[in-house]
Amino acid sequence: MFVCQECGSQSPKWLGRCADCGAWNSLVEERPQEAPAGAPGVHRYALAGNAGSARLYSDIEIEQHARLSTGIDEFDRVLGGGVVPGSLVLLGGEPGIGKSTLLLQAAANMARTAGPVLYSSGEESEHQIKLRGERLEVGAAPLYLLAETCLERILEEIARIKPALVIVDSVQTVFSLKFQSAPGSIGQVREAATQLLFTAKGQNIPTFLVGHVTKDGSLAGPKALEHVVDTVLYFEGERHHSHRVVRAVKNRFGAISELGVFEMTSTGLRPVPNPSKLFLAERPSNAPGSAVLCSVEGSRPILVEVQALVSSSSYGTARRMASGIDQQRLSLLLAVLEKRAGLNLMGDDVFVNIAGGMTVDEPASDLGVLAAIASSVRNRVIPQTTAMFGEVGLAGEVRGIAQATLRVREAAQMGFRRCVMPEANIDPADRGQRAGDCELVGVRTVGEALDALLQ
Repeated sequence: MFVCQECGSQSPKWLGRCADCGAWNSLVEERPQEAPAGAPGVHRYALAGNAGSARLYSDIEIEQHARLSTGIDEFDRVLGGGVVPGSLVLLGGEPGIGKSTLLLQAAANMARTAGPVLYSSGEESEHQIKLRGERLEVGAAPLYLLAETCLERILEEIARIKPALVIVDSVQTVFSLKFQSAPGSIGQVREAATQLLFTAKGQNIPTFLVGHVTKDGSLAGPKALEHVVDTVLYFEGERHHSHRVVRAVKNRFGAISELGVFEMTSTGLRPVPNPSKLFLAERPSNAPGSAVLCSVEGSRPILVEVQALVSSSSYGTARRMASGIDQQRLSLLLAVLEKRAGLNLMGDDVFVNIAGGMTVDEPASDLGVLAAIASSVRNRVIPQTTAMFGEVGLAGEVRGIAQATLRVREAAQMGFRRCVMPEANIDPADRGQRAGDCELVGVRTVGEALDALLQ
């Protein structure tokens, strides 16, 4: 049987292009697993001892299990307050971003507090992990290292050690003896994730899986891998920047889109408790084209700097380049500026960047992007103590957004004295008032916003 490695579609013969998803050269030969002898309707696996019989909803008692701390505050925040016993967590990221470093630090901390930890690696030997551990100052913690890619061997070690935490680095290198296909194929990845899921749920052992990513940044392997696990985390960051970001895109035990910020140092990843201070540390003073945006990632407000540069085009077609925001969103906002604010940008090159390598994808960033572009076009400086946020519609209106109070509070704590925000987010009783030391300025249209920002 030939199986597509992108979507899992099966074909009795090899095809150059998958008929379902359209991917080229993605079909790999796999031998289908033979059905075991015995009754065909018997379930071989169960997540609980009595999973074979249905139970009444009112008869089920909720078991409260205390979350386990990884010893890293930012990592606990992304997980929803700590590691839930029996949970299965998938951590993906670019090669060399720091996935193994982060998990080794968490494993060492949990080994000291919760009990023995099993770290299984299919990409490094025990000596390589030991060298990294010496740099991270792991010390004498009950941390067991296993260089193994056979799934059955890993499960045997889990049954022997009975660890408080299991880390498998990475799931694409694990293979089961039940299949003859190569490690990393859809059948192998699905079998490894399923077996580790039953082990985690059946023995109440939290398990971390490291996943590879493709060229476009998505997790490699079948989409079923993300459905099986309880939590999916993405490890992001620029190679040329020292900070890293862990983002939750799926979490059955906490909020999604939660964000944790780390700084890569010679002794490992260090949590950054105040990301706004980090991203605004090198902000230039009295420079046109610079604006401060109040963004919210999960439950955390973060102030980031939006930089824009508008220059005359030397070619026949003007260029539009964006780093940290959506390219299509930038084109839409430029059209609004031309139509609703009267700025002629047809023949100019426009470059927009979120300083520090941060990625902002929420609609509340619209007003900050427009303000930075208008500041560069008019060559006027936005005051250093002014922050802003708001969604901009195609009619040029500034729409209200969620968690406005949280954004204003963060801006006031960082020393900003003025906050330009949608009029809809200001209570009529508080119009013209101040939130602490921060003056609230409500705007309804793009024109009002630019007048308030570029006085």
